[in-house]
Amino acid sequence: MLNIPDVEILQVHPVLMLIGYIIIGSEAIMVYKAFPTLNHDTAKLIHLILHGIALVLGAVGIYFAFKNHNESGIANLYSLHSWIGIGTIILYGIQWIFGFVTFFFPGAAPNLRKSVLPWHILFGLFVYILALANASLGFLEKLTFLESGGLDKYGTEAFLVNFTALVVVLFGASVVVAAIAPARLEEPQGYAPIPES
Repeated sequence: MLNIPDVEILQVHPVLMLIGYIIIGSEAIMVYKAFPTLNHDTAKLIHLILHGIALVLGAVGIYFAFKNHNESGIANLYSLHSWIGIGTIILYGIQWIFGFVTFFFPGAAPNLRKSVLPWHILFGLFVYILALANASLGFLEKLTFLESGGLDKYGTEAFLVNFTALVVVLFGASVVVAAIAPARLEEPQGYAPIPES
């Protein structure tokens, strides 16, 4: 597929996963909240495209994880990180296909779309939280490998891995809170409450 030097292959996996599922996935979730005045159809298209890009980056990221393991003689699918990762990408794909068919093309009947939308949002946030949890497991797994190879437990590299994981968790938590927070409703201009008698 891509010709990347062996030393860098393992580094491609976490970069693609973070860019895809955490950064672009977060942007896709937040498009409705970040741009409330955006035309609904445009927001829906941006949401769909961003999640599609995240899904492709995730698939390529998993390819590089398998490539690295196979070329290094490391077993595949032996850790909780890999199990949850495969499950997350499968659920992400199912969610994307469901959203595409139901809300985009060909599109379900309006009453059906209205009734399944809360479930689409809930399941989407569940998959996003799984991606966040799995990213944390990936950081932990990487740090464990580095420390078993002689990395100082309190060294700069260990601090960097833990700090990056903490930033990812806090960023993800802020996305989830912002996504479920009620929309801010402004009172219409000239509105005055009816005085009590």
